[in-house]
Amino acid sequence: MTESEALKFYYKGHDFTQLSQLSMEDFMHIVPARQRRSLKRGLKPNQTPLIEKIRKAKKQGAKSVKLRTHSRDLVILPEMVGLTIEVHNGKEFVPVTLKQEMVGHYLGEYAITSKKVVHGEPGMRATRSSMYVPLK
Repeated sequence: MTESEALKFYYKGHDFTQLSQLSMEDFMHIVPARQRRSLKRGLKPNQTPLIEKIRKAKKQGAKSVKLRTHSRDLVILPEMVGLTIEVHNGKEFVPVTLKQEMVGHYLGEYAITSKKVVHGEPGMRATRSSMYVPLK
């Protein structure tokens, strides 16, 4: 086995070229149960225009098309790989570059909705109650 074969991406025993050639029905059989259920129920009305824009962008061969979406519950399909999509996290749009390893996951998993809390220091930029720090 050569080094390039060892580093090749596989998803449930299929390499990426095989994944991209699978029909939606065959792809649904290899994803986990939650994603399979989501795909079987069909696309939501807000997800269909996004998929159409993605297919149009892929047909044109563009990689840096500005696609924005609030639809965090869309399963990443093999046809979406290579594009950068901006996903809303509740406050702003976070750019997510879709890679082969992300196939089968949800878009929302890569746009984190919370961030680390950084508390202020006593004195400047602090609340009124913590402004006074006694000297030791």
